[in-house]
Amino acid sequence: MINKAKDLKLVIIGLGYVGLPLVLEFAKKREVIGFDISKNRIKQLNLGIDKNFEFSKKEIQNSKKLNFTFNKDDIKHANCYIITVPTPIDQFKKPDLRPLLKASKTIGKIIKKGDLIIYESTVYPGCVEEECVPILEKFSKKKFNLDFFCGYSPERINPGDKVHTISNIKKITSGSTAKAADLVDNLYNEIVSVGTFKASSIKVAEAAKVIENTQRDLNIALINELSILFGKMNIDTQSVLDAAESKWNFLPFKPGLVGGHCIGVDPYYLTHKAKKIGYKPKIILAGRKINDNMGTHVALELAKKLKEKDIEIERAKILIMGLTFKENCADIRNSGIQSVIKKLKKLDCKLDLHDPWADKNEIKEAYNIFPSSELHQNTYDGIIIAVKHNKFKKMGIKAIKKLCKKNHVIYDLKYLFKKNQTNMRL
Repeated sequence: MINKAKDLKLVIIGLGYVGLPLVLEFAKKREVIGFDISKNRIKQLNLGIDKNFEFSKKEIQNSKKLNFTFNKDDIKHANCYIITVPTPIDQFKKPDLRPLLKASKTIGKIIKKGDLIIYESTVYPGCVEEECVPILEKFSKKKFNLDFFCGYSPERINPGDKVHTISNIKKITSGSTAKAADLVDNLYNEIVSVGTFKASSIKVAEAAKVIENTQRDLNIALINELSILFGKMNIDTQSVLDAAESKWNFLPFKPGLVGGHCIGVDPYYLTHKAKKIGYKPKIILAGRKINDNMGTHVALELAKKLKEKDIEIERAKILIMGLTFKENCADIRNSGIQSVIKKLKKLDCKLDLHDPWADKNEIKEAYNIFPSSELHQNTYDGIIIAVKHNKFKKMGIKAIKKLCKKNHVIYDLKYLFKKNQTNMRL
């Protein structure tokens, strides 16, 4: 295999939230190719356009060491492939490994003796060696750890975060042999200024990644359950949290809808593996059940509050402000608000959707409701503030209240405004 990181000819496979930051960071140090099967994505990136609004045209076109391509022939000369494709779940909450296995097949057809394949996609412990390696061997007709080697370095990208970027987040690294582990570690140390943590094996690195988000999911589930409990006791949850956080070791989690591509997904990867080896997880699935049901809880709480104000939910005009899975990003996939909208539709209220970040056609396709770009005063019986966009904060509560009828309910899910400025919050 290659002896030194400087001799690696690098290709990044998949140019989404994980791959694009990675390829741009490596391009500051070395020649690198960014590969994606989407011709439209490559066309946009070559024009300096990032549909996710994570990077500017200048940032994308700033390096002469970077090339984007969808042509497999353009990446055959490489000897190191970093795979950053999505690892979602299907409708049955089971891991959908198709993108990962398809990428492995693509690379398996072109790898040469001595090549290094590094995975960044979040998976369950054992996935790389049990699922990906056999495909690499099958299509390359080469032997693992003899003809080719693997590494695993899980992504820790936080979309929309301009403070915690790839260069200043410590990176876990690992390899299929001691030599491969050193090579992977040296490669990432080129771009990560705060250093790396070299795990003892690929399985350890896989497990470390998947429990990061499982831990967060469980902590949020606890606070969500407390929020439901305190609501029944007419106690403001945030006031309780403010008091509890006066102790130095209290963890500052907030209640809310859990969406996105990580926290609401990764625990199912771990529980899938647990069930495969004959163990039925209890706490992890209990936390997932609470968080998965929060959307229904929010919709029913809104309906209850409207009824208290003599507003019939069946005829109520409701505005949802924020449809992306997190603040200040454009991605509506896996957004926690999906379940709220689904329940409100069943309650026969009239819905308007608004998000200044999201693509209007994607919203229409997802919800069969074309979003409102212009909001009119004295229109809504209820408003749900679902995402903590800076643009909503800048808009201000006075402007939001003007959108409402005299008798109304504003449900602030994200604690964007003070308690006395809205009618409800989790």
